[in-house]
Amino acid sequence: MQIKVLGPGCQKCHALERTVREVIQEMDLAADIVEVKDINEIVSYGVLLTPGLVINGKVKSSGKVLSKNEIKKYIKQEI
Repeated sequence: MQIKVLGPGCQKCHALERTVREVIQEMDLAADIVEVKDINEIVSYGVLLTPGLVINGKVKSSGKVLSKNEIKKYIKQEI
């Protein structure tokens, strides 16, 4: 599973990345978690508000820090 956190490196972006890592650990999953800071790559996903969350190439969220339950729901959709 590949998970990308899209954002320039703001507090919200870091918070989302931390929460994603916690969820992956809690669910005992193997995932490649990547922080994408390149604005051109972020826009290529159609994300205009950060942070954005992309799982297996699919944009799941943009513009907010998700809760653990929301992240788990999106991960389960991709398992």
